[in-house]
Amino acid sequence: MFKTPSNKVLPRQGDPRKFAQHGVSLEGVIPVSELPRILDATEDSGSEVQVKLEFTISEEWKKVVIGSANADLALVCQRCLEPVTVPVESNISLAIVWDEEAAKALPERFDPWITGEGMADLYDMIEEELLLSLPAVAYHEEPCLDSKLYSSGKPVEVKREKNPFQVLEQLKSSPKS
Repeated sequence: MFKTPSNKVLPRQGDPRKFAQHGVSLEGVIPVSELPRILDATEDSGSEVQVKLEFTISEEWKKVVIGSANADLALVCQRCLEPVTVPVESNISLAIVWDEEAAKALPERFDPWITGEGMADLYDMIEEELLLSLPAVAYHEEPCLDSKLYSSGKPVEVKREKNPFQVLEQLKSSPKS
């Protein structure tokens, strides 16, 4: 079984079908600067994604990749609009398939990874999985703004003034002569 050291950069390209046939395990890091869609969704490019992947053959005789991708990403806090570091974890459980038709026949526990023959871009697959794991709303766990800034305070009493159309309503309901 082949294994890369965890402090090394994960290779970008690989043949997932051959990896699954040979039981390859990959472990390493990907700089966030190499993931353009993650870079667009975050505030800094200095962090790294820790990746562990195991290519194997499932009980159903499907070629699969199982693993995880973890990163501490700087997102924008939706309360104070300042950066907040959020741990993002993605559990990867993908079956390697040729097309949409094969994807429909997969067991529910696997999502499809549609790839052609030969080399595939591992970074794209990992980036997609991380994007799906990003929180819908990022915010600081501790209060980052004074609660008075976003509270409505005391309810305001609304005075009911005379409706100018009240006269028309009375005319409409009066009997015609």
